[in-house]
Amino acid sequence: MDIVSQLQDQVNKIAFLACNTVGPLQRDAPSSRLSQHYPEPPPPPSSADGLPSISDPKAMAAALVQAAKEFDALIAALPITEGGEEAQLKVIAMLQAENEEVGQELQKELEAADAELMHVRELFHTAADNCLRLNPPQ
Repeated sequence: MDIVSQLQDQVNKIAFLACNTVGPLQRDAPSSRLSQHYPEPPPPPSSADGLPSISDPKAMAAALVQAAKEFDALIAALPITEGGEEAQLKVIAMLQAENEEVGQELQKELEAADAELMHVRELFHTAADNCLRLNPPQ
């Protein structure tokens, strides 16, 4: 798998872990009293609603930190471009020209394949007609 796909997978993993870490923490965290003048906060919601409660917040946080470190390692593994933006633009232009050339070659091959297919279909129809008429092939 290329580095960009690995980065995309890692971002998805971080998003998944963040959602599954921060969400339950927000949902299950006990309320705090803001001031002595306010009444005691209500108890946290019970997990009777079928939603999972926080089983190990340290492990959840560690997994999120580990995923972020892996992402940083993937970023560090990206190749360093030399020559700056101008050199990159030249490489992009060269790749686009190559892509255009290969695209034209592919189009020619596709046209040749279509012509061959039409020829094979004509031969098939001729053979089918001969078989239906019980005429021997010529």
